[in-house]
Formats: sequence, C-alpha cells, structure tokens
Amino acid sequence: MRSAKAIFIKQFQDTFKNRMVLAQFIMLPVMAFALTELVAKADDTIPDSLFVTMFAAMFVGMTPLMMANSVIAEDRERKSLRFLVMAGVRPYEYLLGVGGFVLLVCSIVSVVFGLIGGFGGPELVKFAGVLILGCTASALLGSAIGILSRNQQAAAAVGTPVFMVLAFTPMIAQFNTSAARFASVLYTQQVNLLVNDFSLGAAKPFLIILVNIAVLAALFALVYNKKGLRG
Repeated sequence: MRSAKAIFIKQFQDTFKNRMVLAQFIMLPVMAFALTELVAKADDTIPDSLFVTMFAAMFVGMTPLMMANSVIAEDRERKSLRFLVMAGVRPYEYLLGVGGFVLLVCSIVSVVFGLIGGFGGPELVKFAGVLILGCTASALLGSAIGILSRNQQAAAAVGTPVFMVLAFTPMIAQFNTSAARFASVLYTQQVNLLVNDFSLGAAKPFLIILVNIAVLAALFALVYNKKGLRG
C-alpha cells in the first residue's frame, strides 16, 4: 500500500505541473458556474441546474477517461513503468494509485458541480454518487485504452473519439430518436437522466450503469492480462 500511496502522490504532483491535465478538471465546472450565474439565474424559464447537469454528464464521459488514459500512456511512453517495477511497485499498486487519484479528484469535482447546481443534503449525495459511478466506468475504459497505447499520441487518437461519443451522445439524444435508442445503453446517458430528474425510477438506470461498469471492468482485465503494464 505504500507504493500505491507513492503513486497517488506522484500523480497529484504531476497533475499540478501539467496544465493541460489540470484544465480537464477545471474547465467544465467553470463553464457550468458561469452559465448558471449569467444565464440560468437571470432567466426564470431556465432551471438553475440546467447547465450543471449538462456539463456534469459531459465531465463524466470525458475527463476521467482522458485522465486515466493519458497518465498510463505517458508512463508507458517514458518507460517509467520499468523503473517502477524495478523499484518493487506491483501492477495492482500502480493501478490503485492512479485510479484512486482520478476518482478522488472526480469526487471533489462532482461535489462542486452539485453545489453549483444548488443541490444539498441527500440530493447532493445522490447527485455526486451518480457522477462517481459514471467516472468509475470512464476510468476503467481510459485505463484499458492507456494500456493498449504505445504513447500519448496514440492514446489521444483512440480516446478522443470515444469520449466524444460518450460525452455528446446524451445531448444529441434529446433531439434525435435514433441517437436516443443508441444512447440508452450508455452509462453517460443514464447518468444524464438521473441527475436531471431524481424522481424518475432509478432501478433501471442504475442497473445499466452497473452493467456498463462490469463490462468495462472485464474489458480492462482482458487487456491487462494480455498486455500488462510493460513499458
């Protein structure tokens, strides 16, 4: 566990050195806050939480995926993993450190989104919990892509179209029935539905999200068993 903690601290330090990575966690909450204050609250016909739920769903499909993706791909490209293995860091400790950091930051951002949207008490817990579940799925997918990629450029080439589908399909689904049918199996669509209306039946959306997590966990295990963390 000491090694996992060291990896966690390393990722914390690297994130604050890498402005592009840091921007991924800041950009969408800032946009949600600005549009909420300047547009939603100034117009009585627009719900105060409209932009928050919209950008929160995009955040789930985009940021944890690209974060986990780029972190692992960067370490593979720089051959950092070889040095970590030589230092006695086990693969599960590395993945635990990276995944733990990504989910911790996503948890903080999820709470920030909720506060911007005016959620409080049990609603804030539900809101943040749903986002964290979605972030878990994205982190698993991003980790799998990172392991498969030889370098950051390759990881970005694969990850970008994937996160665009996950992040923007729920928005398109509001206006297109074909897109809505396709989106119904995506965890990001179910996250979008839940955070927009907690009064809806939650059993089916939660089940779809959990199935997505199970499938992506199996995909990650398959990729990991095949490729491992060879740098």
